[in-house]
Amino acid sequence: MKFAFAGTGYINKIHAQAAQNLGLELVAALNHKSDSIAEFGKQFGITRQYETVEAMLKDGNIDALVIGTPNYLHAPQTKAALNAGLHVIVEKPMSMNAQEAEEMCAAAEKSGVLLMVAHCWRFDPEVLWLKSQSSKLGKIIRTKGVGVHTHWGPGGWFTQKEHAGGGALADMGIHALDTARFLLGDPRPVAVYAKIGTHYQDLAVDDTGVIIVEWDGGATSYFESGWWQPHADGPEAATQLYGTQGFGQVFPTKLELPNVREQKTDVIDPGFPFPREPHAPQSLYDTQLKYFVECIEKNQTPNPGGFEGWTNMKVMDAAYQSSQTRKVVEIQ
Repeated sequence: MKFAFAGTGYINKIHAQAAQNLGLELVAALNHKSDSIAEFGKQFGITRQYETVEAMLKDGNIDALVIGTPNYLHAPQTKAALNAGLHVIVEKPMSMNAQEAEEMCAAAEKSGVLLMVAHCWRFDPEVLWLKSQSSKLGKIIRTKGVGVHTHWGPGGWFTQKEHAGGGALADMGIHALDTARFLLGDPRPVAVYAKIGTHYQDLAVDDTGVIIVEWDGGATSYFESGWWQPHADGPEAATQLYGTQGFGQVFPTKLELPNVREQKTDVIDPGFPFPREPHAPQSLYDTQLKYFVECIEKNQTPNPGGFEGWTNMKVMDAAYQSSQTRKVVEIQ
């Protein structure tokens, strides 16, 4: 299976390493920065190098495209590739807004090829363990999640509104959002209230956010986003589930189940080390890309696919709107 890469920076080096680890054929890359693409090509043995997706698609002989470019390029590059018959896996956030996400989904449906969004924590063994155990918690009433960088934040296009769309919420908060939704069984978002601002750096985008999401079925998720924060309750995608019959969490990962008869709490510890280094290992991305390849081979709609990414963008749009209006925003 022949893979190409749009973007040759940090995240696509991880995706390219995953492709190499899986024995896939890395055939092309694109970036308008000549030094970056030259380094990427040398590292992964890619000789077909382009400045634009259109030039790459014209030469053809590619099965799938991994998109790890700045957020403003996600929608146009994804639609161009889908329209050319390529399967696409695009980094989070899927797009700049829900409207673009909807257009990307429509392009995938029309073309008949697959669209996947790289919400990587759905492939983490600890997140998957908690999901498999969550029925022991009874009805989930609320969740709490963290998407925060402490004492650090990115620079470059991440902090440019016209290129990123949003700041810490788009970069980190979306991890907390998607992990909670995945653990809840992908419910439909009903309403959002948020307070988002810029307090720690002189930036054109947000570095702080508190977001509350009401889900169809009654659960409520609270999550925090941030860059340059003085403290975080857990690492990226750390999530807690509060159920009628118990409590569960990832990072550190465990269940706590009240034992009324013996007047104690039973703790189920699966034995995952905490903290782990690195927190987001290469194996996480290997598993994610392997799943994408299997979906292509089986012609199976991936999860997270376009719909999951689009749903997350609806929540993000609503969160920014809520923060601006100081009102709860309902999602249709």
